[in-house]
Amino acid sequence: MDKLLDGYHRFRATGWPERKALFERLAALGQKPQTLVIACSDSRVDPSMIFDAGPGELFVVRNVANLVPAYSTPDHQHHGTSAAIEFAVRVLEVREIVVLGHALCGGAGALIDGAPPQAQDFLPDWIRIGAPARDIALNLSDDPAERRTIVEYQCVKLSLRNLATFPWVRERLEDGRLALQGAYFAVATGVLERLGPDGTFAPA
Repeated sequence: MDKLLDGYHRFRATGWPERKALFERLAALGQKPQTLVIACSDSRVDPSMIFDAGPGELFVVRNVANLVPAYSTPDHQHHGTSAAIEFAVRVLEVREIVVLGHALCGGAGALIDGAPPQAQDFLPDWIRIGAPARDIALNLSDDPAERRTIVEYQCVKLSLRNLATFPWVRERLEDGRLALQGAYFAVATGVLERLGPDGTFAPA
């Protein structure tokens, strides 16, 4: 906590004065981001840093392996990712959703090798969402490293497909109020790839 507080004090000394007016405006007018980013929880992949975005510009959802579950009938269970998507789309009325995958993803690795033995309470059920991505990778390659990369790419595509199963997302896609985008960040090189209409990723 001490390191975090040191960072906060630096922010108060330098960052806050520079952005005081912005935060006051956001407090008075509320947030109106145009983009929802669904990213991995990985500490090396910060959407605001990657897209050089300031406060109020992005509504960010982060979870293991940037997975979006398919829409399911509302019940009394906990649906954190779906709830955040609903809020962004139906309340904030974002104009686009970006699913941001990345290299060296531990969740993608767990899809191939299984969840770590010390994380068996919730992780196995969660990453099961990505089973179709894993199956594609297993069918396309026998090389472990290549399989992992394929899973990472396929998790982005799978999440985009699952987004379209939400009725209020599909409705907005059909009438042009919403667009879906896929992207992939290479941690070691800092290169961002974008998913094109042909289904392949290429440097943005």
